[in-house]
Amino acid sequence: MRISVIGCGYLGAVHASAMAELGHEVIGIDVDERKIAALAAGRPPFFEPGLPEILTSATATGRLRFSTDIADAAGAEVHFLAVGTPQTAGTNGADVSYVDAAFEGLLPHLAEGALVVGKSTVPVGTAARLAGRLAEAAPHASLAWNPEFLREGFAVKDTLEPDRLVYGVAHDHVTSVLDQVYRAAIEAGTPRLVTDYATAELVKVAANAFLATKISFINAMSEIADATGADVTALADGIGHDARIGRRFLNAGIGFGGGCLPKDIRAFTARAEELGRGDSLEFLKEVDTINLRQRRRVVDLAVAALGGSVHRSKIVVLGVTFKPESDDVRDSPALDVAVQLKGLGAEVVATDPEGIENARARHPQLTYVESTREALRGADLVVLATEWREYRSLDPVETARLAGNPHIIDGRNVLDPAAWRAAGWTYRGLGRP
Repeated sequence: MRISVIGCGYLGAVHASAMAELGHEVIGIDVDERKIAALAAGRPPFFEPGLPEILTSATATGRLRFSTDIADAAGAEVHFLAVGTPQTAGTNGADVSYVDAAFEGLLPHLAEGALVVGKSTVPVGTAARLAGRLAEAAPHASLAWNPEFLREGFAVKDTLEPDRLVYGVAHDHVTSVLDQVYRAAIEAGTPRLVTDYATAELVKVAANAFLATKISFINAMSEIADATGADVTALADGIGHDARIGRRFLNAGIGFGGGCLPKDIRAFTARAEELGRGDSLEFLKEVDTINLRQRRRVVDLAVAALGGSVHRSKIVVLGVTFKPESDDVRDSPALDVAVQLKGLGAEVVATDPEGIENARARHPQLTYVESTREALRGADLVVLATEWREYRSLDPVETARLAGNPHIIDGRNVLDPAAWRAAGWTYRGLGRP
């Protein structure tokens, strides 16, 4: 099929490349000239495993092109809206102005029978509003809402082999069009849910709210574990064997971050309040509070480990991205911890396999070192803040030789406490004795 993808940020670039990889003829459109130039040259403007390969492959076949002119979307049968919905400055609500602008820009270029498909995470009610506008300005076209469920670090796989497809539609014929787009996934047996606009919008934000709640729940349990001497990791194993609960997302640590979960749960609560149902999602405010409190817990552990003050102490922060296999530092707990420690007078040295440049652009006051070994030399305290494989596999004996003082805070509870203590380290995790 002929497809356009409006917005070539993280979501859009992956979606456009994956659709072309599946055999569709795709044009990706974005107002950022540098971003478009990089993508057209086969260089993703962000780190995502597997994306360079399919981007290069798809552009080489001629099935994938990029442009800064939305008029080049004309002639496409399906148009995906994949622009961002950041948190509005000064409020918890989502900023849908980019969605509205992309939608309005697309209206004059919609061919007869064209389908506009929203993929952006939006407040419930947005799709119905846009459908009304479409009926006025381009009644020959249709609207669907098809939320994405991508995990950074696995986005290419999640697009090519999704674990479910959700279609929010108002007309039956729209379903068959989307089935053509996702034919490979449907033929592979991917579950498909066809529903109304509001439900499709809620599926995405409800999923993120549930995952955030699960993470904050186990982090709250880690606080209780610290107060009682229990082991939160064993606790998670114990309750995770219950099929009704499951073990995934029950890993206590410094909490969640990134460009989705934090802002999505805040926008969800804001929208509930607009609908007069704020009490229904009041608990999400506590989920957010617990998540932010975890960051302060790590800072407090650092202060305690160094005798009550971190002033002029060299603290090495391993990881600045919000998760491994990504260069995304948006609302990163790791970077937040580093900045808080710097604010207390510590000499913070941060390192990360992929996120240094993005972190430096946001917080140039920190010292960044690419080499893990170089960063560790003479450390008074080590904080493992992002669970990259190379940090999880550090040898405690060798690391002790590099560091000045063998103090480590395992902010992700991924190290073996016994092995590190046996090597002479003072080890602290979150909710682990």
